[in-house]
Amino acid sequence: MPEKDVEDLLRHLAPQVLGALVRRYGHFDTAEDAVQEALLAAATRWPAEGLPENPRAWLITVASRRLTDLLRAEQARRRREDAVARWALPDQWLAPAADRAPPDSDDTLVLLFLCCHPALSPASQIALTLRAVGGLGSTEIARAFLVPEATMTRRISRAKQRIRESGVPFRMPPPAERAGRLAAVLHVLYLIFNEGYASTTGPALYRTELCAEAIRLARMLHRLLPDDAEVTGLLALMLLTDARRPARTGPDGALVPMAEQDRSRWDAGQIAEGVALVSAALPRGPTGQYQVQAAIAALHDEAPSAEATDWPQIVALYEVLLRIAANPVVALNHAVAVAMASGPRAGLHLLERLATDDRIADDHRLHAVRAHLLELAGDRPAARVAYATAARRATALPQQRYLNARAARLITTTEP
Repeated sequence: MPEKDVEDLLRHLAPQVLGALVRRYGHFDTAEDAVQEALLAAATRWPAEGLPENPRAWLITVASRRLTDLLRAEQARRRREDAVARWALPDQWLAPAADRAPPDSDDTLVLLFLCCHPALSPASQIALTLRAVGGLGSTEIARAFLVPEATMTRRISRAKQRIRESGVPFRMPPPAERAGRLAAVLHVLYLIFNEGYASTTGPALYRTELCAEAIRLARMLHRLLPDDAEVTGLLALMLLTDARRPARTGPDGALVPMAEQDRSRWDAGQIAEGVALVSAALPRGPTGQYQVQAAIAALHDEAPSAEATDWPQIVALYEVLLRIAANPVVALNHAVAVAMASGPRAGLHLLERLATDDRIADDHRLHAVRAHLLELAGDRPAARVAYATAARRATALPQQRYLNARAARLITTTEP
């Protein structure tokens, strides 16, 4: 089996294996170490020896053995048994065989709700879920939160410690508790998808496996809560956004901005599904941020071109979004929409105020938008400087290449 296929399979199975071990043994942090060792063993052996008959059971067996070794080295037997008893429900004290057939339910969803336990701060909930369920490394998560890697590593360690000390059982929370954790769960899925769609690091513009995992988990959540308008809105948003992915890069892998994309390459099936979902969710109310973002995405996807997009309606939707979920990125997107509806100078005026916000003042996206609007306004020298500034501050290579290319193009067209 090719290494890439093995890598994809392991990424898919990792949260399920971790969930199975946490369900059975507790010890979140030690279980994670054991799973990592099992994944490493599989990555080494499977490409050469072929897949085992049941890859998930193989991983659970290997990880369980390693976890047992780790526990024996770290803890006395009596303490370990006490901890297992605290984690497991009475009807789960007898652990199933490691190679037993997978249950009907997916432990990944249970793991997702566990990581969003109210004993953790919102920031820790998201960080731990991105690590345990999304499979992101500490460096990637730190970039997503705009904090140093060491800070994020400590935050994740403390989160695992709190989960272990809380002694909560590994099971889907009852409906009342589930509702209290839902906002964090949705936010986590949203961040995982965004990291996949616009990777903040590395050589690739996007990470297909993260987008696919976020959509898979959102579908599972939608099946669990089909009448929740925000769950439906988030799934619609992911589908409508991911539908554009085939046209986001050229043959050489270079970034293609949405205005220049070949819209015939957009996934019509995903667009139809996303539009149907958001159309069904919006009348249910109350209107939440994911429904509004999905409505904006639907307007983009249904427009035949950038010029034919209903920009005034998109401006109106962003103003709704600013009232219910204001943040600098929403304000930045609102400025772009205003520029497209009323001219680049109107957008630049909004950016002047946004540039005083410390949360986004140094972000490459602010400078990239400013560069684009300056170029539209005809101020090419200022646009070139802004593109170069954005390129220096971008962390992903495709974005750096795109922004540097735009700056270089303006040098060619402005110098005699």
